[in-house]
Amino acid sequence: MKEGRWLLLIHQLPPKPDYFRVKIWRRLQGLGAVAIKNSVYTLPFSAQTSEDFQWLHKEITAGGGEASVCRATFVDGLTDPQIEELFRTARDAEYADLTRAAEQVESTAEIARLERRLRDITALDHLGAGGRKTAEAAMAKLKTLKKVPKKQTWITRPDVHVDRIASAWLIKRFIDPKARFVFGDAREGAVSFDMFEGDYTHEGDRCTFETLLQRFGLEQDGALRAIAEMVHDVDMKDGKFGRDETPGFERLIAGIVKRHARDEARIERGTELLNDLYESIQPSPPAR
Repeated sequence: MKEGRWLLLIHQLPPKPDYFRVKIWRRLQGLGAVAIKNSVYTLPFSAQTSEDFQWLHKEITAGGGEASVCRATFVDGLTDPQIEELFRTARDAEYADLTRAAEQVESTAEIARLERRLRDITALDHLGAGGRKTAEAAMAKLKTLKKVPKKQTWITRPDVHVDRIASAWLIKRFIDPKARFVFGDAREGAVSFDMFEGDYTHEGDRCTFETLLQRFGLEQDGALRAIAEMVHDVDMKDGKFGRDETPGFERLIAGIVKRHARDEARIERGTELLNDLYESIQPSPPAR
């Protein structure tokens, strides 16, 4: 018999606490699963979706519920095309919401949030919903209007370290020379960076500095790429790039953090360091 095309998560949650039921529902939505019956959710089978459901199974049972994960083929009732349509309908609704939002964008920060939302939806678009092309076209139009923000207030978490120090330098020197930095919780009208759900923050295995380089088209600058590799290795601690300069750079940043308690002072001193580092990496002009 042909192996099942679908994964099913069948669960029974405890009646209380309410937040647990909401948490599991949000997790299912975040995976892109669709309900085919009450408490029965499905995803197309793959190694990734299997792992996702297994983690959710563990979370449900740890919370006092019951759950089963199985691979299935539907032989009666729902057909494969009907299940496919459930997925496409769910994603089309999200693409439509994004398209409407794109038509009402008023700020660069909103564009960044919509770009991130489009990536999230497409990651869950397992079966190619038709609304994707419309949403991508709407975002493509926005990119022609997207400008580097000027004279913006940029906000990040307090107690800045390497990624936020370097990102602030990058913003001020290459993106928004009139930028003003504040520290605390996200606020209306401010561009947020290196914070939870920020406009510019970690994406995949990229630190915030790398995200800013990519978003503002600065990756062609070899000196900035070199600094990005140092910042990445110090911030992410994964040794991905292993540049010879990184240990020394890390010690200098640690010294700045240790010597200066105020975030403004750390960024000011970090700016001097990074300006010198940037110039030292730049290729020397040819001799005349």
